Parts: sequence; C-alpha cells; structure tokens
Amino acid sequence: MTVRMELSRILIRELTDYQVIELREVSTNGSAEDGPRTFPIVIGLPEAQAIERRLSGVPVKRPQTHDLLAHILESLGATLESVAITDLADQTFFAVLNIRDARGEMVEVDARPSDAIALGIGLSAPIFVAEHVLAQATSSNPLEDQFDEDEDEGDEFEPGEEPTF
Repeated sequence: MTVRMELSRILIRELTDYQVIELREVSTNGSAEDGPRTFPIVIGLPEAQAIERRLSGVPVKRPQTHDLLAHILESLGATLESVAITDLADQTFFAVLNIRDARGEMVEVDARPSDAIALGIGLSAPIFVAEHVLAQATSSNPLEDQFDEDEDEGDEFEPGEEPTF
C-alpha cells in the first residue's frame, strides 16, 4: 500500500553538506488523530536548489538536468504519472519514477528521491510513499531534533499556495 505525500518544507543551509526536505502525509477524511505523518529526507545542495527553483517558478537561461529530463519525456510523448519512494535501507531512501510511455505502457525508472521529487514538482506529479517506508521513517527519525532546531531557517508552505522563498 502507498500513501499520498506532499512536500511541506525545504531547509537550505548553504554552509552545510546536507539539506533537508520534509514530506507530509496528505490529509484525507479519515486521517490519524495525531495529524498527518511527516519525515525528512537529506538531499544535496544542487537538488535542494533545483526543487526550490521549480517551486518558485524561477526560469533559467539553459535547461538544467531536471528540465532536460522533463523535455525528453515530453519529446517522447511520455508523462510522469507519479513519484514513489519505495524503500528505506541503511538510512538511504529509494525511489522510482512511474512513467507512462507514448504507447500507454507504464515504465518504472529507478531514481534518487531528490531527483524524483525535483522532477515531480516541476511536472506536478503526485508523490507516494510505501506504507512500510513511512512507518520506518516516522518511527526512528534521528534528524527530527535537528530539523526542529532549524525550523526558523526552513522554507515552509502550504501545498497549492504560491511559495515565498
């Protein structure tokens, strides 16, 4: 089973080796009493900047990697149906791009979660997380204290709103 998620925060600290994005469970009419589940994913600075740029709609003069991939999909008549985070092993998340090709066939492509989310944000594709990954990521979260400490430094937005960065 998979759970629909949304990007809820992005923390960019250019003086550190890692950046953090936070995914939040999309609220449904039967959500848990404790509220939606959330968890962070550590990503690199270039990926964080790409996600932030795509969220903000900042144009670039030349296509960057995620733009290139989006153009390739479009040129081939394919569409990104969704991004799925499928596994968590040794503190590493694994993801796939679920792509519908020009013939209508579904193709799964292995991807890093940061790249998958950056591409998905730009193409408005939904993000899903496997239930076992969500359970594991929310049960033991060593980054939670660090993320909460830096709360004032992260960009937070409500999905569907225009982010202000």
